[in-house]
Amino acid sequence: MPRPLAAADLVASARAGSPRALARLISAIESGHPGLPEVFAALPPGPGAAHVVGITGAPGAGKSTTTSALIGAWRARGLSVAVLAVDPSSPFTGGALLGDRIRMDEHAADPGVFIRSMAARGHLGGLAAATPQAIRLLAALAYDVILVETVGVGQSEVEIAGAADTTVVLLAPGMGDGIQAAKAGILEIADVFAVNKSDLPGSHRTVREIRQALNLTVRADGTGTRPAIVPISALDGTGIAELVAAIDAHRERAAGTGELAARRARRARAEIEALVLRALGERLAPQITTSAADVAAGRMDPHTAAHAIAEAILARRP
Repeated sequence: MPRPLAAADLVASARAGSPRALARLISAIESGHPGLPEVFAALPPGPGAAHVVGITGAPGAGKSTTTSALIGAWRARGLSVAVLAVDPSSPFTGGALLGDRIRMDEHAADPGVFIRSMAARGHLGGLAAATPQAIRLLAALAYDVILVETVGVGQSEVEIAGAADTTVVLLAPGMGDGIQAAKAGILEIADVFAVNKSDLPGSHRTVREIRQALNLTVRADGTGTRPAIVPISALDGTGIAELVAAIDAHRERAAGTGELAARRARRARAEIEALVLRALGERLAPQITTSAADVAAGRMDPHTAAHAIAEAILARRP
């Protein structure tokens, strides 16, 4: 039996700046606590003004170091920053391996920064299943910027594009990233490319390969605008100001064309669909279990089973 949540009190404490209360709320989201409807009902109305920025890229490209540098840049402008760092899951506990939080330790004592590691828990796409609701919570609590750092990804883990207002794809020379970027998937989700470790040999070649690959693509938003390519060195801060400027410019352009509103509408739709499917799955678990046994025994095919369950749902409508 889950522990009672005291949703209104926790939300009030989180709004007052309590990191402990906010951490409990995110834990409730991750566990699917039955008190979540009360939590979201207690949040301030409106979508919030947060800029949701996704940071993704291959393992070793420097995502956490870049995220830390971006936190510093936004805090220097007086903006509050929340970070959701999606980590690989421990094979023993299922919890997050907290490497990202360690790399951002310099910001741990800053009351204007909230950092939370989230375990992927086997969820594919580079994010955790609870990430969209955690973003909604943080936006309602009036953070100015929400940074979502994915696990290390390849070409198929592109879920961040649906969760973020602006997606930054981080690459590094000498890792084959230029070739990787030329392939479908991660090339198409980038709103901004950041080439990290730009002081290393080969960085100019990586920039050139990205630019050549972009010449072969047509942007999905129909504007013909190509993503900015920003060389950076996250360790010493080189290029971070230019990266922030590119992120800001993308948001302004997306807001002006209506793409930002369209992205947020798609995000809300996907979030609702996921919650509906989860609720139906919980309610229909006994019937699905019975049908699964019939399918496994050869007494029924999976299509017939699925249609029977769907018909049972429709028959219950008032």
